[in-house]
Amino acid sequence: MLTFHIYDVFTDTPFTGNPLAIVEAADALTAAQMQTIARQFNLSETIFIQTPDDPAHTAKVRIFFPTAEIPFAGHPTIGCALHLAQGVDTTITLEEVAGLVPVTITNGTAEFTAPKLPKAQPNQPDAATLAAALGLPREALIAQSHFEGGPTFIYAELRNLDDLANAKITGPAYEDVIAQAQGTAAIYAFAKTAPDHIRARMFDPAAGIPEDPATGSATAILAGHLAATGAIVPNGTNSFQMEQGVEMGRPSKLRLTIDSQNGAPTAIRVAGQAVPVAQGQTKIPT
Repeated sequence: MLTFHIYDVFTDTPFTGNPLAIVEAADALTAAQMQTIARQFNLSETIFIQTPDDPAHTAKVRIFFPTAEIPFAGHPTIGCALHLAQGVDTTITLEEVAGLVPVTITNGTAEFTAPKLPKAQPNQPDAATLAAALGLPREALIAQSHFEGGPTFIYAELRNLDDLANAKITGPAYEDVIAQAQGTAAIYAFAKTAPDHIRARMFDPAAGIPEDPATGSATAILAGHLAATGAIVPNGTNSFQMEQGVEMGRPSKLRLTIDSQNGAPTAIRVAGQAVPVAQGQTKIPT
């Protein structure tokens, strides 16, 4: 039997935020067994803790959607680090597929540094198709982009919170977006409520996630879009208060910090809290 814990992440209130399954002592599991367990939990992500390759690091981890393994994700990183810290202010270093991810724990808040800086992708869906994929008129879309930073996301900046609330994935246009983006299926839609305050929604039904309550990796990679649209100071530190999951009844709070030089991000950090809600044991798949 394997011990697991369920945390709600990017919140300090149980039954809000983004649920996460943490499976301990997973060294002997195959990738297929991890995928089976992640599919059983059917949460947006499940993280498996293993012995680190380098004993100087805290843990090696692998992260799975219900349908596939991913190289890096934010809410598993935050939740797992807080679980490992057990209330102590410390620095946790996780070996993730995308690279080393340092996480600083201070007063119950974890802040990770993204393992990769965002890289713009050339295969960007056109604005009309992207708006249609969200069930919105073309004029609702202010700007769009396509960035990779471990995982890959399509970004849709919308006019206002009404457009954000009305967004919903529509089949044919969504398939067209995936084709234009050459396989990227995750759409991160957001609207600014102030220059430093953003509310977002993230849709990835192709990965088994109709909507995600909080997406730390997409929040980190959003730095690429914000830099490209001139929304950060060219040289200095930028801080954004982020909300996600409000429309689906699981409000989440994140903090995005971007260090910039000559208009480009040089370091990206995402912070949040997490609260345990359940624990138990699961059988090992054969």
